[in-house]
Amino acid sequence: QVQLVESGGGLVQPGGSLRLSCAASGSIFGIDYMGLYRQAPGNQRDMVATITSAGSTNYADSVKGRFTISRDNAKNTVYLQMNSLKPEDTAVYYCKAQILSASGWRIYWGQGTQVTVSS
Repeated sequence: QVQLVESGGGLVQPGGSLRLSCAASGSIFGIDYMGLYRQAPGNQRDMVATITSAGSTNYADSVKGRFTISRDNAKNTVYLQMNSLKPEDTAVYYCKAQILSASGWRIYWGQGTQVTVSS
């Protein structure tokens, strides 16, 4: 059973920082891309940042220069360092990954972690 588990969310003041982690576990043969997406109340779920197994990254325009995505392939973990946080960054952040297991290649989602930016 493959699982994605996020951690690191919380309440932070505007201008502050948080680091999200997402770890994949289970019988994993390989992982292609990993990414973080977010969904605010009443909004659709949008891409925040993605990273391929080779380390190529992609960011939403709204977070460029403030957020940095990285991954540790040995630990099957992706990290999102979020700096200069703004109230509009408030959302539930979800991890997504394309993973190869005994079930073949499939897309998996984590359960989400709340990030609240407020004074």
